[in-house]
Amino acid sequence: MNHAAVHTAGQNALSSGKPSLIKTLFATCIGNALEWFDIAIYGFFATYIAHAYFPAVDPTVSLLLTFGSFGVSFLIRPLGAIVLGAYADRHGRKASLLMSISLMMLGGLIIVLTPSYATLGIAAPLLILLACLIQGFSAGGEFGSSTAFLVEHFPERKAFIASWQFATQGASTLLASAFGLGLARVLSETQLQDWGWRIPFIFGLLIGPVGLYIRRHIHESESFQKAEKTHSPLKQIVRAQKSLFFIAVGLMVVSTAINYMLNYVPTYATKTLHLPPSVGFSATLVAGIILTVVTPLMGLWAEKVGRLPLMWGSLILLLITIYPAFWLMLQYTSALSLILLIGWLALLKSIYFSTVPSMMADLFPVGTRASGMAISYNVAVTVFGGFAPFICTLLISMTGSSLAPGYYLMAVALLSVWALLRAQRLQR
Repeated sequence: MNHAAVHTAGQNALSSGKPSLIKTLFATCIGNALEWFDIAIYGFFATYIAHAYFPAVDPTVSLLLTFGSFGVSFLIRPLGAIVLGAYADRHGRKASLLMSISLMMLGGLIIVLTPSYATLGIAAPLLILLACLIQGFSAGGEFGSSTAFLVEHFPERKAFIASWQFATQGASTLLASAFGLGLARVLSETQLQDWGWRIPFIFGLLIGPVGLYIRRHIHESESFQKAEKTHSPLKQIVRAQKSLFFIAVGLMVVSTAINYMLNYVPTYATKTLHLPPSVGFSATLVAGIILTVVTPLMGLWAEKVGRLPLMWGSLILLLITIYPAFWLMLQYTSALSLILLIGWLALLKSIYFSTVPSMMADLFPVGTRASGMAISYNVAVTVFGGFAPFICTLLISMTGSSLAPGYYLMAVALLSVWALLRAQRLQR
């Protein structure tokens, strides 16, 4: 046997070994954490980014341009899902995960280094848009590849281990909120506007190399190595798995809408409720704690009682409590009422979201799993999540009603009810 054959055999032996649960979680979730940290801080510091790169006479127009650029970056996510998802299904989850974290770091670097509009002119907002597009493309492939990797390594613990995908999102929201709250207390408004808002983006850049190093030392699962590879996963999904795709999108929509509503809270608190910036950051900090702690606990509970009871319970509670919760918060507007509302949304999201990744993974076979999950996830995030801050800002402006975010959440909750009914029938 020649040296190359010996090396290949050794690699196969290594890759077929069962990795530790902790190492696998850390390797996959660190990229997910970086992605959501960057997304959260863009939403939290939107007013400062608007002032730096999208100056306008009307502050609302400036904010709409900022959230519009944020939303446009989500339009490229499905393309990233198609390209990186297919790459993961053909060449391996590891290769796709390495590419996605590298692109995420590149986008973050551009945001950190780009001077303001006053210094660079029109090139400044164009560079920010480019950075958002790069990060959007990268994020498009992250969820499908990392969730497939987790579920395929630990199929017997899929509800629990896949729930960590969204627990890390909560941790990222928590960290981003802590940055926002800390900077708002330590720095003056002028310092925040001039340079302070860049600090969390710099921190995000420091996380990247750690994730890149760890991902270089992970191996593919045995089930992926043995599975028959699909030459064109997208064609297979379009021809034979369209209904699975729409069900997966539907399962995601309410959760992703709530997630981006949480990112919108600091802006909603200051612009609509006229509360201090620190109140909005405090509310999202509470949400981050709940999402980080409760989500994996719900994943553990789902292993004992099943996923469907948790999903139905949280969806029904969400539908019947959204309107009264928003109404009460507006009638008695204060820091406490906003924190209670956001905390309640985060709790219901934790219960529902903990089960969604493993449910989506079960819908698709191994050969199209990364692509199917990535594309459906990112269509949901693009349409119902990325533009949620923009839609809510626009609805409030058009209707004059501060209840608009509540109506939006009720509408998307009904779509998830339909999807859960369909998914339940498939399980029978």
